[in-house]
Amino acid sequence: MLAYIEDIFQVVVQWGILLMECVGVIILLYTTFKSIIGCLTKDPHVRLTLAKGIALALEFKLGGEVLRTVIVREWSELAILGAIIALRGALTLLIHWEIKTEEANLN
Repeated sequence: MLAYIEDIFQVVVQWGILLMECVGVIILLYTTFKSIIGCLTKDPHVRLTLAKGIALALEFKLGGEVLRTVIVREWSELAILGAIIALRGALTLLIHWEIKTEEANLN
């Protein structure tokens, strides 16, 4: 019975990871498309729009990685996930810094 519950939990977590990763990819693709249109129409806020979209997509991808830590079985997998989370977290911080800088430049 316990193994059955564990299997169900693992499937639910894997679907959650897939959902979060897919949402991140969809947001990134939408933002890219919107930014390309903004470049063609010479929108002055295109950099800010792109940075905000990338930051939001990274948040979803980061959420998927955090959720993945729930089903990790080995220390080596956990170390790799920790490195991925650290890199994505650093990227998110840099993008948020760029957003603040861009907003300050626009004002």
